Parts: sequence; C-alpha cells; structure tokens
Amino acid sequence: MQIASQSRTTSKSAATLLVLSALALATLFATTHAAAKAKAPAPASVFVPDKGKFAIQLDGKTVAHEEFEISPSAGGWVAKGTTELKVPQTPASTVSGTLTLQPDGTPISYQWTSQAEQTNGAHILFANGVAKVTLEMQGARPFEQDMSFNTPLVVILDNNLYHQYAVLARLYDWSKGGAQSFPVLIPQELTPGSITIESTGSATVGGKSYESLRASTSDIEVLLYLDKEHRLDRVEVPSAKVTITRE
Repeated sequence: MQIASQSRTTSKSAATLLVLSALALATLFATTHAAAKAKAPAPASVFVPDKGKFAIQLDGKTVAHEEFEISPSAGGWVAKGTTELKVPQTPASTVSGTLTLQPDGTPISYQWTSQAEQTNGAHILFANGVAKVTLEMQGARPFEQDMSFNTPLVVILDNNLYHQYAVLARLYDWSKGGAQSFPVLIPQELTPGSITIESTGSATVGGKSYESLRASTSDIEVLLYLDKEHRLDRVEVPSAKVTITRE
C-alpha cells in the first residue's frame, strides 16, 4: 500500500511538472512572438518627406502658385496641396487636395475642394479597387458614385494640383525601367483612365541636370524632371504651354 501510494504521488508530481513545463513553453512562445511582432520593421515606403512651393506658368506668365507637403502620417502617408489661380480674364480660384496613401502608394482616401464663384468638393474612399465618390456641389444634393478599377493601386492626378506628379514619380520602378502603366483618376472630372510613365534618361534644363520621366495618356504628354534624389523639381506640359517649377 505504501509503494502504491508513493507511485501515485510520483505520477501526480510528474504530471504537475509536465503541466508547468507546458505553461512555461506557452508563455515563452507568446512572449517571444509578441517581442518579434513589436520589433517587426514597418512596411517599406516608396515615399520620402517633401515640402515646397511651385510656380505655375502659362505661356511664360505666372498664373498660379501651389504649396504642398508630402509627409508620413499614422503608418501611411499624406500628400496635400493648395493652388491659387489668377488666370487673366477669369475669376480667381483656389483648389485644395488631400490624399492619404499606404506606404506602397495605394490610395486610402482623397478629398478636394474648389472655391471660386461657388464652393464644390468631393470625398473619395478607396477599398479593393473600388472608389466610392461623394460629390458635393453648392446648392445641390450630394451625388454618389462607385468607380471600379482592376487594381487597388490607382493614381490620383487632379486638375491644377501638380504635386500629385511627385507622387506618381515615386511609383515608378527605376530598377525595372521601361514603360510602366497605372490606372488613373481625375477626381474633379470623375474621369478614369490610364497613364504610362517611362524614363527618358538624363536631361539638362535651365542649366540644371535632371533625371526625366515622360507621363502619357491618350490625349496629353507631361514631362517630369527630378533631381538626383528623385524629388520633383519641374513639370512641363508642352501642348498646353504650361511649365511648373519649384521655387
């Protein structure tokens, strides 16, 4: 009886040790997993912080200025800008755009407002290749529309907000090279389309050396001039006689 009692005691102690060992291993795994998760690096971003001011010239005359900033925010990025237009024989107007992005350039949301004789604006949410647009026109009920794309990575290029070409330039894969195409949306016109960008090599303009990109749609060609850090410094739209330069 004593031997049996000792045997049961030994078995119970062994079982207790096994349970404690299992709990210790589980705790160690959970702690290690949490530490590894905490130390996991943030997703690599195609963007770098940038801030500045562009002068917009039409046929050699300055007609607008745009102030912009591209900066990290809450694990993603925000690209925002405001352009004040003073085109001869037309009312002065202001347009602003705020684009939130994932680190790889995929849009999360976009909001624009335009102020001239009346104030208009829109808010767009992006998810799974679908853009949900809410358009607000002064004196009218909000208009809603869904626009579908074949990829979540949609380029936003809105009217008179040229800092968005700096975002486009960051999406170009220089290591891959060649022509690269992206779906594009012009929010103020609710117009979808596609744009192709490709490197055109080194260029010298106004005594400065650049790396250049050509961005083309079905009806317009835009030339982008970047410094050695691929920061947008100059934009030209030859067919419209428009030149945008960083001040």
